[in-house]
Amino acid sequence: MMTTTLESPTAASLLAWYDRHHRDLPWRVSPPMAARGIKPDPYRIWLSEVMLQQTTVPAVKSYFAKFLERWPTVNDLAAAANEDVMAAWAGLGYYARARNLKKCAEAVAADHGGHFPDTEEGLRALPGIGDYTSAAVAAIAFNRQAAVMDGNVERVISRLYAISAPLPGAKPLMKQKVALLTPTDRPGDFAQAMMDLGATICTPKRPVCSLCPFNGACQALATHDPEHFPVKAAKKAKPVRQGAAFVAVSDEGEIFLRRRIESGLLGGMTEVPTTGWTARIDGETGIEAAPFPADWQPAGTVTHVFTHFELRLSIWRAKSVSQEDNHDGWWAPVTNLEDQALPTVMKKAIAQAIPNAFAKMRLDQKSGIHS
Repeated sequence: MMTTTLESPTAASLLAWYDRHHRDLPWRVSPPMAARGIKPDPYRIWLSEVMLQQTTVPAVKSYFAKFLERWPTVNDLAAAANEDVMAAWAGLGYYARARNLKKCAEAVAADHGGHFPDTEEGLRALPGIGDYTSAAVAAIAFNRQAAVMDGNVERVISRLYAISAPLPGAKPLMKQKVALLTPTDRPGDFAQAMMDLGATICTPKRPVCSLCPFNGACQALATHDPEHFPVKAAKKAKPVRQGAAFVAVSDEGEIFLRRRIESGLLGGMTEVPTTGWTARIDGETGIEAAPFPADWQPAGTVTHVFTHFELRLSIWRAKSVSQEDNHDGWWAPVTNLEDQALPTVMKKAIAQAIPNAFAKMRLDQKSGIHS
């Protein structure tokens, strides 16, 4: 029986590939930029890493540019109004990230003089920064030898070593392998190179193994089908929850909105009134749950998929509603809803009741953003 002798994977081969094939990203200091003496901006690195969690690079780019234009430094973001930050984040999803983003900026400004800590431990002590973000910022912004592991890196490392244990249980072993590969020289570039490799070459389907700098060392390529890795535990079926949303419009062409409580799902975001659904329980779906008396009429249903459950909302619409009582909320022009901190599920509910209320709804849906 013939055996294949594999090379030992090295950071040097990956970095050489990265020098030639790196992606140009708005938050990145590329190798040519570094050669000109340009240094990474920890604020930009941190902001991009928070935005990129469970979100794609194309979806993040416009939000990143918008945040930098409005708040070019961490001190600017710390001084911003919470509602402005939430409105700027609306549509990007996973809104706890936005709340933690603001808290972290405030902590950096108040406790660190506007300068991010330059170690994993110091970064991890900040609000909303966990193991991944602390490692990524430490490596990329401060060139610390930190083991950075996102979904792309998991895929690369699982194939490189043919790790058959399923995720998420295999994460500690994968991180150990990443740590052993991470060099003392250019650890930030190494981390970004691993991410780029997973995003462009070692893709989930049809990886381009012939162009991979690790192809002579990859155990999955030598002995298995690389697409078999990473092995993932069987997913549980997502529960389906029910609820209702109530879209009230006045004769002045304004829609009634209110703010959700700060804690919990979609905390602090803007909504049309809804019933008490959560990830664990159903809310009422009928007209008897309306927030105030009006001529409520059924307007169909919408479905929205959250991380852990699917939500099906019955939509009720009322026209010519009086604005005399604000009902613990406010009225906003239907023509100016893009300025409100509305998560995607609320935009869907409004669009169901008021077709064409959002010119960008089709773009949001095509991007695959879930909030």
